Amino acid sequence: MNPSSPVGQSLIFGLPDFFAPGVATAFVLTALRVGGLLLVAPAWSAKTVPMRLRTALLVLFAVLLLPTALATSNRETLAITPGTFLAETAIGFAFGLAAALVVAGAEFAGELMTTTIGLSGAAIFDPVNNTQGAILGSFMQIMALTLLLLAGGHIVMLEGVARSFTALPLGTPIDFRDGFLALTKAGSTIFATGLQFAAPVIAAVLVTNIALAILGRAAPQLQIMSLAFPLQIGIGLLTFAGSIGLIVHALGDWTTPYGNTLDSFVRAAQVAPGVPSGSAPAPAGRR
Repeated sequence: MNPSSPVGQSLIFGLPDFFAPGVATAFVLTALRVGGLLLVAPAWSAKTVPMRLRTALLVLFAVLLLPTALATSNRETLAITPGTFLAETAIGFAFGLAAALVVAGAEFAGELMTTTIGLSGAAIFDPVNNTQGAILGSFMQIMALTLLLLAGGHIVMLEGVARSFTALPLGTPIDFRDGFLALTKAGSTIFATGLQFAAPVIAAVLVTNIALAILGRAAPQLQIMSLAFPLQIGIGLLTFAGSIGLIVHALGDWTTPYGNTLDSFVRAAQVAPGVPSGSAPAPAGRR
């Protein structure tokens, strides 16, 4: 970086010079974007993370990302207003929510399998949220979170925020309506992913129940009800154990849906020059 450039003059030994004009404002806006990420992002938003540590991480990440934010923004026009406050927080929130959808899909699959197998009455302590949850739901949530961290998901989310300063510089207006509409549509992946993961267990339990029903009609003297419950649990757990490998393989490719969700949000949230925030430009070819 050229030391004579405006950005270079605001850096001292690679760290931002907070006494330079506009740097303090840029730091606050950067912290707002990072804070939106830490608000809902998996692992970062866990209740087990102490608030002091989360605050320290917020300041640290804001300082580290500040040079990137300054390189793509106009410091002379930066200002802390209700609009910029909401916009920066919303951008970080979207980047964290896109990753949370992946974990939520796995947790929803565990909830479906727990109900289908018949273990809905067996609650277990959820160490991530400090609540009671379904046993397979908590297992799927922890497994998805572990795979996400092993794949460097916490770093991927921070890199996504760093790259967002190019498409959405600090202080730029965003289209809240279209941006969050894109996120709302992406929320359907929770149900689609959950149903796909739970489909083998649901199918196995359904076939088992149909077979028991036919057997009960063919041999009424058999005590089918005394066999149905343990058989349903056993087949369901065996099917779940056999499908874990496929679930792990699918969750290992979480960066693809994550990137698609972010691309949809950024394209929808970008406001064309001269177009007010919240109003979409007219489609090409129309008057």
